[in-house]
Amino acid sequence: MTVTIGVHNSNPTLYYLSRLDYAQEELAALGESAAFHPYTNGVRTGELLTDGVIDFGGTGSTPPITAQAAGHDIVYTAVSSPRPDHGALLVLADSPHETAADLKGATVHLAIGSWQTHLVAKALDAAGLSYATDITAERSAEDSEQRLRAGEIDAWVAQGPHLVAALRTGGVRVLLRTADVITDRSVFFARRDLAEQRPEIVAALVRALQRADDWAAAHPREAAAIAAEHQGGDVDDWETALRALPWHIEDVTEVFLAEQQEAADIFVRAGFIERAVTVADAVAVAVAGEHRP
Repeated sequence: MTVTIGVHNSNPTLYYLSRLDYAQEELAALGESAAFHPYTNGVRTGELLTDGVIDFGGTGSTPPITAQAAGHDIVYTAVSSPRPDHGALLVLADSPHETAADLKGATVHLAIGSWQTHLVAKALDAAGLSYATDITAERSAEDSEQRLRAGEIDAWVAQGPHLVAALRTGGVRVLLRTADVITDRSVFFARRDLAEQRPEIVAALVRALQRADDWAAAHPREAAAIAAEHQGGDVDDWETALRALPWHIEDVTEVFLAEQQEAADIFVRAGFIERAVTVADAVAVAVAGEHRP
C-alpha cells in the first residue's frame, strides 16, 4: 500500500521529512511506499484522516483535541519532546499588561485552533479568566506584528522565526513564555484502522520522524535555508528558531495524555469545543482489547 502522510509548514518534523527519503526507506523495508499530501492548515488534519485523504499527520497540541470533539476517530502515535522556546505571547515593551490576568478585555492575535489556543486558554484559565468571554481572540495575519507595534491590538502569539525577528527588532517583550504554561509538543496521529491493523507501519513512520529530526538537528543552517526559501524570512532567524527545537520524538505516555486531557477540559469550559473529550480514547487498542501506550 501507499501510506499518505500529511505535511504542512507548521509541523517542522513533517516539513523536513517530506524533503528527505526516510519515510520511503522505512516503509520499503515493509514492502510499502510513502506519499506526501501538502495542505496549509493543520487544524484540518483530523478531517483529512477521516476522509481518507491522508493516513498519518502531525500538528501541535490543539488540533487532535478538536478532531476528537468533532467525532474524528484518531489515534496518537508519537509526540515531540517539549518545545520551551518555540513561541511566546508578546506585548509592547511599555504595555501595561504584566500578567495573564491583565489580559482581561484585550485583543489577542493568535493562530486560532493551533497550540497557541492551548497556550492562551490555559494561561487565562489559571488566572480565573475565560478564553471565550474575557478576551477578543482574532486570527493572526501577516500584519499582526505591525498591528501590535501600532497599538491596534494588545498582544500577539509569535512563533519560530517570527518570534526571533520580533525580539531581535526590539520594542516588544514576552508576557507569556510558552514553557511557563504548556509543554507545547508536536503531536503525531493516524487513522485508527492503520494504527491498530498495521502497527508496524506506524512504527516505521515514527522511526522516519526521528531520522528527520536527527537530520535537522545536524544540519540547522541547511534546514534554515530550505525554510527561508520556501516560506520566506531571514535565514539567520530561521536557524536561531530551529536550533531552539528539541528534535526528539517520544512515546505517547500517561503524562502526555494527562496534558492533553487538561487542555480538553479547559477548552470545554471556555466553549472552544462543544463537548467533553476523553483523550485516552485516542489510543490504539490491542487485539486483546487493552490500550497500548
